Amino acid sequence: MQQKIIILDFGSQTTQLIGRRVRELDTFCEILPYNKFPVDDPSVIGVILSGSPFSVHDPEAFQVDLSQFVGRVPVLGICYGAQYIAHHGGGRVEKTDSREYGRAHLINIKGDDRLLRGIDNDAQVWMSHGDSITAIPADCHVIASTADVHFAAYASDTAPLWAVQFHPEVMHSLCGMQLLRNFVIDICGSRQQWSAASFVETTVESLKQQLGQDRVILGLSGGVDSSVCAVLLNRAIGDRLTCIFVDHGMLRKDEFSKVMEAYQGLGLNVVGVDASEKFFSDLAGVTEPEQKRKIIGRDFVEVFNAEAAKITDARWLAQGTIYPDRIESLNITGKVIKSHHNVGGLPKDMHLQLCEPLQWLFKDEVRRVGRQLGMPERLIKRHPFPGPGLAVRILGDITRERVRVLQEADDIYIEAMLNYVCPDGEVLYDKVWQAGAILLADVRSVGVMGDERTYEHPVALRAVTSTDAMTADWAHLPYDFMARVSNDIINKVKGVNRVCYDISSKPPATIEWE
Repeated sequence: MQQKIIILDFGSQTTQLIGRRVRELDTFCEILPYNKFPVDDPSVIGVILSGSPFSVHDPEAFQVDLSQFVGRVPVLGICYGAQYIAHHGGGRVEKTDSREYGRAHLINIKGDDRLLRGIDNDAQVWMSHGDSITAIPADCHVIASTADVHFAAYASDTAPLWAVQFHPEVMHSLCGMQLLRNFVIDICGSRQQWSAASFVETTVESLKQQLGQDRVILGLSGGVDSSVCAVLLNRAIGDRLTCIFVDHGMLRKDEFSKVMEAYQGLGLNVVGVDASEKFFSDLAGVTEPEQKRKIIGRDFVEVFNAEAAKITDARWLAQGTIYPDRIESLNITGKVIKSHHNVGGLPKDMHLQLCEPLQWLFKDEVRRVGRQLGMPERLIKRHPFPGPGLAVRILGDITRERVRVLQEADDIYIEAMLNYVCPDGEVLYDKVWQAGAILLADVRSVGVMGDERTYEHPVALRAVTSTDAMTADWAHLPYDFMARVSNDIINKVKGVNRVCYDISSKPPATIEWE
C-alpha cells in the first residue's frame, strides 16, 4: 500500500508548493479541500494544514473537524493551520497592529523537539500573517520563537501535533526543507518510495489493467506533458495507442516535421494532420486575443474529432493532464476558478472514457519520468508553448506572411539560446522557464538599412524565470547574447527593423502578450 501525506487546502497561495516539497522528499502527497479529509483511508501517514487568506475570526473562515485526524496520525499546521489549531484548542489568536510579513529568525529553539531537529538558532524563516497566536492550548508547549513572535512554533504534549506560524515551504525559509523532512520522514515514517522509477513501474502495470486490449487516442501537442504521457502509454499498450498531432499552421519554424520525426524515433504511432488552411481561413481579420483563442480551440476540437472518428474501435481518450491543472481548475469549495483545456470532461459525442496517467504529477516530476523513460533531453526540457501557438504572439491580424516573419525571428532567438553556454557551464536555454518572440504586426517603426529608409515591424523578445508560471520574473539575459540576437534578427528577417526586450514581471504583466 502506497503511503501518502494529505495536505488540506485552506486557500493559501503556497499550498501547491507544500505538495512539491513533500514530493521532493520522495513521498506521495495529495492536496484536498479543507473539508474533504479521507477518514477511512489507511494509507494516510500524516496531515498538513495549509495557510489561508482568512483570519480564524472571519465568519466565512474555513472550518475543519480536527478530531478526524488529530491523535490518529501526525499533524503539522502551517500559518492559518497553526492559528486554527490554537484557536479551537483553547488558545488565543488576536489581530496585530501590523502585518507580520517577511524574513524572521528563530530563537529559543527546543533542540530536542523532533520537528526542529538539526535546525539551529538564528535560522531564517518567512512570516506572512495578520493575526498572531498570543496563547497556545493548555496541553501544548512552545518550541521556537522569533524576536517579534513568541509562539512561532509549538507542539502538543498529548498528541503527535506540531504547528508553525511561518511558511517552511517557501525558499526564503532556509531551514524549511529540514523541518519538512523531519515531519514527513522522521515523524510520519515515510519510506520514501515515491520516485520516477516507481511511478513508471506502477503506472504501466495499472494502465495494462485499466485498458486491457482497448485502443486509446491521444492528442499530442509537442509539449513535455503530452509527450511523456504518450511514451508511458506506449510502454503499457504498444501500438494500440494512436496519437494525433494537429498542425494549425502557427507552430514554431519546422516544428511540425521536427516533432513528428522525434515521435517516430520514440516508436510512437502518430497521425499528423495539416489543418493550417482551415485555421488561417477562420482567423482572417480577427485581432481580438480572446476571439483568436476561441476560434483556434473550436477548430482544434473539430479537426481532432474528425480524425479520431476514423478510429472506430477506440474506447479511451488519453490526456496529459498534470496535477496543477486539476488543482487550478477547482478552488477549495469545488467551484471552477480557472478553466483548463485538459480539465472539464469530454465532448458528449465522443463516447470515450478518459485516461489521465499523469494526473498526480507536478511539472518537474513529469520531466523526471520522461528521463526515466529514456526520452531525449531536448524534448523533456522544452519550454512551455501556448496552445494557440504564434497566434497569441502576433499582435494584430494573423496571416501566413506574418507567421513566417515571426517564425524566422523566433527561430534565431531560441537557437541562439540553445547554443549559448553561460560562464557556469549551463546552457542559457535551461536557465529560462519560457522564451519567445512577439511580432508587433500592427506597429511600424522607422529605420535605416544601407542608405535607404525602412518602415517595418518591431519584434519584442520575452524570457522569464519561474517555477510554476503562477508568478514570473524577466530573465536577465547576457548583453552580448542580446546584441548578437538583435543583430541577427534585423539582418536576416525581412520585414523587421527593430528588436526590443520585455522586462515586465508577472504580475502585473502576463508571460504571453495576448
